[in-house]
Amino acid sequence: QVDLVESGGGLVQAGGSLTISCVVSERIFSTYNMAWFRQRPGQRRALVADIGKFGDSPFYEDTVKGRFTISRDNAKHTLILQMNSLEPEDTAMYYCAASRTFRSPSPSVYTDWGQGTQVTVSS
Repeated sequence: QVDLVESGGGLVQAGGSLTISCVVSERIFSTYNMAWFRQRPGQRRALVADIGKFGDSPFYEDTVKGRFTISRDNAKHTLILQMNSLEPEDTAMYYCAASRTFRSPSPSVYTDWGQGTQVTVSS
């Protein structure tokens, strides 16, 4: 198994920016495809963005495309999500996830998860 720890969440006004990160306790970080999911109260976790093992082919859910940027630093074992032009609808618990197989919008593909970091956007 692998441990994932998110940080950087907080409260931000609509239109503002926030950056969250995930540190992964795995010696060979590049073994994993990585993703950010988010979950609102009473709803299922949904994919926000994902990225390949070597930072290749980042993918974004339509509502965050052009506003969010996913990146990774394999040397530092860190996954990053930069969020700009935040909207109240972005308010959610954000989770870092790792997959040893392939990338997918399905949470079941991701076998390792962080504890989550809360992002709240005020209107």
